[in-house]
Amino acid sequence: MKLYCKQYSKLGDPLVILHGLYGNGGNWGWHARQLAQHFAVYTLDARNHGQSPWADTMRLTEMAADVAETLQALGMSAVHLLGHSMGGKIAMLLALQQPALVRKLIVVDIAPVVYSKENDVVLESLCAIDVDKLQSRAAADKYLAMYIDTKSVRDFLLANLQCTAQGNFKWRINLQVIAKYFSELTHWPDTITVFDGESLFIKGDASNYILPAYQLQTITLFPQARLKVVEGAGHWVHSEKPEAVQKLIHNFLQI
Repeated sequence: MKLYCKQYSKLGDPLVILHGLYGNGGNWGWHARQLAQHFAVYTLDARNHGQSPWADTMRLTEMAADVAETLQALGMSAVHLLGHSMGGKIAMLLALQQPALVRKLIVVDIAPVVYSKENDVVLESLCAIDVDKLQSRAAADKYLAMYIDTKSVRDFLLANLQCTAQGNFKWRINLQVIAKYFSELTHWPDTITVFDGESLFIKGDASNYILPAYQLQTITLFPQARLKVVEGAGHWVHSEKPEAVQKLIHNFLQI
């Protein structure tokens, strides 16, 4: 599947950015604009997200193939690849499966491991909103507030709620398929390949997505991996501490 792509510049080596679950390329807009001073920056919307096509399936292997197909369509043979959360898993998988496509790899707050398949409160609360009966965005926010305390997280999620010309609401993420394949997104496929390229893993110090127990698996698959921890940040480290993350990216890519 060819994905929706936004290009920020034509300068320098190509740098492709992959967003996380429930997001879209615009989540990385500030970073993309900063990096566009040095790189030909592209942000991609994953299948069932943003402006990319919807599909009936949503496996990590398929999503990595989507990125490869999109790069081919754009005429790019090798890129710097950056991914956050779900996007980080997609980036890692693509680097392992097609290492020639990836020059340097940046993974933001995720590891190459299987995560818990327990029910996700974010997904459950989003699916519980009846958009056909929804009267306002404020009403959706009031409902989510019963389950999600942080206003910035609710705002991030509700950016996916669109008001139609008729005054109705609809999701621009395919919640039905996301729910069906959620366990696939928390999974990590068995792999015996290794990515020998330079890799940077960025962790928010308050996040539990990268733990010491995951180090061996990470180093086994990405032997040149280095880890940087951003103080005062959680899972959305790039939006909570944008300047710190930008500095790490700059240093790693040797700008």
